Amino acid sequence: MSLATTADLVAAADADGTAVLAFNVVTVEHAEGIAEGVERAGAVALFQVSENTVRFHGGRMAPLVSACARIAAQSPAQLAIHLDHFQDVALIAEAIDSAASLGVSSIMVDAAHLSYADNVERTHAFAGQGHRAGLWVEAELGEVGGKGGAHDFGVRTDPAEAASFAEATGVDGLAVAVGSSHAMTTRDAELDVELIRRLAAAVPAPLVLHGSSGVSDDQLRRATEAGIRKVNVGTALNVAYTGALRESLAANPTANDPRRALADARAAIASTVAELCQAVIPNAVTNGGTR
Repeated sequence: MSLATTADLVAAADADGTAVLAFNVVTVEHAEGIAEGVERAGAVALFQVSENTVRFHGGRMAPLVSACARIAAQSPAQLAIHLDHFQDVALIAEAIDSAASLGVSSIMVDAAHLSYADNVERTHAFAGQGHRAGLWVEAELGEVGGKGGAHDFGVRTDPAEAASFAEATGVDGLAVAVGSSHAMTTRDAELDVELIRRLAAAVPAPLVLHGSSGVSDDQLRRATEAGIRKVNVGTALNVAYTGALRESLAANPTANDPRRALADARAAIASTVAELCQAVIPNAVTNGGTR
């Protein structure tokens, strides 16, 4: 199957009153495991490659993103590629310029660490460039916590401000702060579901939930019912991946071929992805329509 686009998958989810799960990719094994899990669940999803992951790979975007595109193109599932939390202006410009050749269909321009006025200015400028390149553009208002203490965990996005921000910037999706936090390894975050409803009513752009690894299945389902249309998952995959690596290496202490351990890690990601797709989005858009 050919690459899907983020715009099409989010639009279909919005029409269905459901959401698209978006999974962070750090290694090729992540991407392979995500594809397997999505296929097993009969779902659709996004591959997400973050700015931090690009830096982990020496600042080179093309190798990992190209691998995601090939994996997606060979999968029977509908999979699209999204660039997540891009803050560096030079890297954003590079990403927009190379998106079409890499198979990328969306990007998150993350300027939420700036003042409101500067966030609007930077996001508006890059949203325009992104749209001219055919990209679906996401932004963030009200910083989602959990990034090394840089953000206030208690911040919440104001609906009126969010509506003004979306209108001023022209973004296609808006990440909002409603109680989740990045990098959580326990699933006990409490979302403000009523705030999500108010935001969905006020903001014309689809809403995005970051930090979803720390949110229970029930809370995620309630958030989707309230208006979340894209659900980002990263830490949960890394927990599964590293846990499987540890177990495999401990069980085979003299092993010197990494493929056994990496295969176990890939399988753990596939199981985690399939479980999340089935539990969180039980009526998700599937390869042939809706279930």
